[in-house]
Amino acid sequence: MVKYVGISDFGIGLWCSTQFVGGAGIPEIWSRCGDDSSDYDDAADFSDGTSDDAVIGGVVVVATRLNFPEIPLGKRKPLYRFFEILPGLMSYVAVALLFILSWISPIAGSVYLLLLVAITLVKAVGTAFRILQGRKVMAEAGKVDWAERLNDLEDPHRAYEARREERRTSYDYQEHLQNLRLLSAVEGNSEPKPHEIYNAVIMVAYDEGLETLVPSVEAVRDTTFPNERIIFVLGYEERGGEKMEQNARELKEKFKGVFKDFILVKHPDNLKGEIVGKGPNLTYAGEHLAQYVEKKRLRKENVIVTSLDSDNRMSKKYLDYVTYEFCVRPDRQHYAYQPISIFTNNIWEAAAPMRVIAVSNSFFNIISAMRPHLLKNFASHSQPLAALEAMDFWSKRTIVEDGHQYWRSLFYFEGKYEVVPIRVPIYQDAVIAGSTWETLKAQFVQLRRWDYGASDVAYVGTYLFSKERKVPFLQLFPKFMRLLDGHITLAYMAPIVAFGGWVPKLMNASARGAVAFNLPNVVGWIQTFASIGLIITVLVSLGMLPQRPDHVKKKNKFSMVIQWILMPVVAIVYQSAAAFYSQTRLMLGKYMERFDVTKKVVKK
Repeated sequence: MVKYVGISDFGIGLWCSTQFVGGAGIPEIWSRCGDDSSDYDDAADFSDGTSDDAVIGGVVVVATRLNFPEIPLGKRKPLYRFFEILPGLMSYVAVALLFILSWISPIAGSVYLLLLVAITLVKAVGTAFRILQGRKVMAEAGKVDWAERLNDLEDPHRAYEARREERRTSYDYQEHLQNLRLLSAVEGNSEPKPHEIYNAVIMVAYDEGLETLVPSVEAVRDTTFPNERIIFVLGYEERGGEKMEQNARELKEKFKGVFKDFILVKHPDNLKGEIVGKGPNLTYAGEHLAQYVEKKRLRKENVIVTSLDSDNRMSKKYLDYVTYEFCVRPDRQHYAYQPISIFTNNIWEAAAPMRVIAVSNSFFNIISAMRPHLLKNFASHSQPLAALEAMDFWSKRTIVEDGHQYWRSLFYFEGKYEVVPIRVPIYQDAVIAGSTWETLKAQFVQLRRWDYGASDVAYVGTYLFSKERKVPFLQLFPKFMRLLDGHITLAYMAPIVAFGGWVPKLMNASARGAVAFNLPNVVGWIQTFASIGLIITVLVSLGMLPQRPDHVKKKNKFSMVIQWILMPVVAIVYQSAAAFYSQTRLMLGKYMERFDVTKKVVKK
């Protein structure tokens, strides 16, 4: 291990990093120690990674900068502002275009609307197929004995010889045999063995009660991965007050001796260069974890870090599954590992609109897991500690640190980065607050925070057209376009499909043609056909429900079906409105730099 201190080339400042031997190709990166206020005022400020090294008193001094951008704080440059305005502008234009075209020509407006409705129909059919496929795959992956497969990797040659003639039909079994064969051929058998791998779990908390926190820690305890190789870190906020401090101490006492260690890390309030959010808390806890691992003389490249929210309950097989996928990849530091977030912990107690949103988001995550080439970090995810430390953990400048982590990692690894689907669930809460009105409001606040991921359009777009870009243009451009399309579609599509059929007739008194006159009926027929996908959604959602709690009446299961009549209302009032809200804030430069914590209420 070699310690580095650097002198920046844009002013005197101390920079530090640690270079690890055996880091599986992690590029060198340098981040400022202590004060993290950045000299960047645009994402185009990068280093080319070059340096003039000198040795002073046995310390290597390096003149260099970070090799990837950070989100700017304060005033943005014109190009960055252009990309911040772009998503909202395109969303508003997409809606306005229907009115403008209909005013000019009812036929033009009708064609535009039918095109959008046709796209919706195709997506509905694809969604239904992916939901059925994903639900089946998730069930199959959940049946696998991942601990057994992990044990096979201890001696891959022996396991391959013993299993090569077996004809099992379990999930990805042939791929498992292929992994054993390839690992057997590794000269010197230098790949890390499963018993050398540690899993560190960072759970962040603000002011949640023990009724929320305890079940989440118990879920980690009850996984099939050995507890003696689990390092549990509770990162809690100083601003959570004395009650949070007390809860943290009680948790540590309750789970004393259960894991290799239970570490409490209190994140101080008002640190310079940080927004009020989850990312700074995660990063602060990650830095303490790295110090702990170094002190215990563990290999950082053999530690997998999983981030959890306080209400997350991981599958019993999750850590074994992640460790398996980590071990079979020679360039394992270049990957993140993404479970399927399922929002059903408290689904029986949630109000109908919140249930529709929770299940819809769960389905989106299932579908994403079936499309690995499009998969990105979301909510809980896992990455190697060595890679996290090298890129300064998570961003401290955005309220959507999870999705943003994908782009930071992609840029840091210069395009050589992927997200591996872990097709077992981590269960999360649907939104429940104190009263019905508080719940409705809290749900909107949560969705507008998620939809603020539109801020990444500027981050990615500026980097895409930067002369310092290290990711190939043809690799990054399609990703940028999908990012942009996803956000604008989320905003404009639902209201247009719901009400657009009447616009040509309302905007143009001469709309007497057959197409314009019958347009509402045509759109209605297409929507009726597309409702087949909704029926499939309803049936699959019933199969995903957890066991009904004793205090919930049996007749409530019927409400799990009729709740779906709220889907159009939910899509417009929540999904579309929240997206427009976040994009409008970006357009106006009214940045969301405070993480609005979703209140965790446990009904008893």
